[in-house]
Amino acid sequence: MLKSILLVGVGSFIGGAVRYWLSTLIKTSLHTAFPWQTIIVNLIGCFAIGIFWGIFNRLGASSNSMSLLLTTGLCGGFTTFSAFAKESIQMLQSGDITGFLCYIGISVVGGLILVAFSYWIFK
Repeated sequence: MLKSILLVGVGSFIGGAVRYWLSTLIKTSLHTAFPWQTIIVNLIGCFAIGIFWGIFNRLGASSNSMSLLLTTGLCGGFTTFSAFAKESIQMLQSGDITGFLCYIGISVVGGLILVAFSYWIFK
């Protein structure tokens, strides 16, 4: 159990650090108030977890150490659905209903499509 916790923790640390770096890079590059950085990071994370899920499923290794490190840890630390929820509520509070609906639609539908697509490719 301790080994599993450490693997998830290491993966989460790396995923969180990469998320911060990439989000900052995107935000400073785009110069917009719309949270593209969170959408992009979530979609990349959804694609990556589909790849790992498909590969580990094909190898019959869905519960091994590498799976814990890369899916639960790395992808879990990298994706940003807590930021997604907060930013969604902020859009609602500011009255940006169109932005709110677009943000949710792109993130949820795009994420589901990318997980399914990358899983299908790599299984």
